[in-house]
Parts: sequence; C-alpha cells; structure tokens
Amino acid sequence: MKKKISNLPFKGTPEQEAQLQAVIEENKSDKSNLMVVMQKAQDIYGYLPFEVQNMIAEGMEVPLEKVYGVSTFYAQFALSPKGEYNISVCLGTACYVKGSGDIFDKLSEKLGIGADECTADGKFSLTACRCIGACGLAPVLTVNDDVYGRLTADDVDDILAKYAG
Repeated sequence: MKKKISNLPFKGTPEQEAQLQAVIEENKSDKSNLMVVMQKAQDIYGYLPFEVQNMIAEGMEVPLEKVYGVSTFYAQFALSPKGEYNISVCLGTACYVKGSGDIFDKLSEKLGIGADECTADGKFSLTACRCIGACGLAPVLTVNDDVYGRLTADDVDDILAKYAG
C-alpha cells in the first residue's frame, strides 16, 4: 500500500526544530545513522512531513530522495500525522471476509478521510492494518488501545460517538 503524504499543513514548533537539529548535529558525521535520526525525528514530530525530511536531508548532507525513499520503504515511518484517536481497521483475511472492508469504507465516509489520513481538526486518523491477532473476534478495529470486535458497519456511529465528545 502506497503511503499518503499529509493533507494537513505542517505545524512544527521552534522547540521541535531545535530538538531535531541537536539530533542531526550529534549524528551527521556518520551517514549510516540516517535511520536513527529519522526515528528520533518521528518521535519528536509524530510523523515525517516533507519539511522534516528536508531538514534531515540538509543536516545529514544526504539527498532528499534518499530520506524519502527510506521513509516510504519502512512501515515504521508515517508521512502523515496520527489523530488524537487513531482508528485502525484490520483488513486481514478473517476480518475482511466478515465485512471489515465495509466498516473501513463507512469510517472513511463518516470522517471524510481516506487511509493514512487525519481529520482537519486532528481528532481522528484512519489506518488499515493486516492482522492484529484477534481473528476470533473478526471483524476487528482498534481506537488507540481499545479493541472492538464482532462488528458491522452499523456499529461505526456508536464507536465514533464515544470519542467525538
């Protein structure tokens, strides 16, 4: 699945930038530390927007294309922010055959976002995952650490209502 670039404007703070610059300064003499810098940058910002990738590329003196290539190759890196409530719908085989695709579609429609996107207010993000290991509860979704199982698309409104307030 291709990663989507954030549809939200970048909102980095001077404090975050100072933290990132310190990490870059500490690692720039060894180009093999690029992933370490990217991991720490994601810890600082929560994701790796273009602006942060550019700072890393310039600071580490590596091509932006390399930073982008690493960020899109490894699943651990996110190109868009996670919402206050990250909803992850399992689209693994057991969940999918029991209707998780319909649940994902209804969430997408209700929230007005697609996969790997965040609502404009930063409240919700939506992701698809392959298996969370709760096949006996299929179909399953999580909202942060809360697990919901044996769902139908009709359950979506009630689940969203728990977090909307």
